[in-house]
This record gives sequence, structure tokens and C-alpha cells, in this order.
Amino acid sequence: MSGCVFCGIVTGEVPAFRVADTPDGVAFLDTRPVFKGHVLVVPRVHLVTLAELPADLLPDYFAMVQRLAVAVETALGAGGTFVAMNNKVSQSVPHLHTHVVPRTKGDGLRGFFWPRTRYDDDTEAQTYADRIAAALPGGPDSSSRG
Repeated sequence: MSGCVFCGIVTGEVPAFRVADTPDGVAFLDTRPVFKGHVLVVPRVHLVTLAELPADLLPDYFAMVQRLAVAVETALGAGGTFVAMNNKVSQSVPHLHTHVVPRTKGDGLRGFFWPRTRYDDDTEAQTYADRIAAALPGGPDSSSRG
């Protein structure tokens, strides 16, 4: 869809720190992460809400989200992950996306309102993207850099 930043990332027109690029979707680092290594997973087709995701795409899309949750935890030595999706309200980009946020005990995350941080530079962001991509089943061959 014209003007959608996530559609631009999917097509490669908008740069992003890609973690995975598969027929089921694209995963990339959030530019304003809750914690470093925060990944967004988007379907390749432009949809705004989960309700719009066709039933036949659900299993593969959420299998991708599941693989990313495991990869984030493994790659970053996180104690777990926070996986979330907004539908319309608080959806900063009107394109369906799932947040996969690394968590550690005592990280200070409380409720659903938290401050965001930034990567020190593009090199640091690419390092996080590469680490997560390498931890995906099938390794870095199933990922793509942006």
C-alpha cells in the first residue's frame, strides 16, 4: 500500500535492520525499541488488524512469530520474551505487526506503558539483527539484511 512504511520495508524501498525475510512475513528491529533486540514481525500483505489476516495465513505467520520469540531469547540470552500486538488503538503504524521484546528478570518493564530507547548507531543495530537472525532455525540463510 502506497505510503505505508511497513509495506516499504517489505518491498525493500524503506531500509530496515532485517532479521528474517520469508514468504510468511518480514521481521526487523523496531527503531524505537522497548529493549535492544525488540523485533517487529509483519505479514507481506498490507493488513491493518489481526481480524483481517486470512485464516490460511495464520498458522505460518504465527509460526514465524514463534520462531522469532525463540531466536530473540536464544541470541540475546534473554530470560523470556514479551509478544504483543495492537489493533487500531496504540497502533503507531496501520499495518498488522507483532512485537517480540526480549525480557530479563528485573528489567523494569511494568504494564503496557514504558519508555523507549535507541541503538547507539547503525552498527549496534545491525549487530542485534545479525545475532537474532543467526539464532533462527535454519540459521542466517533464512534471513536478509536491509
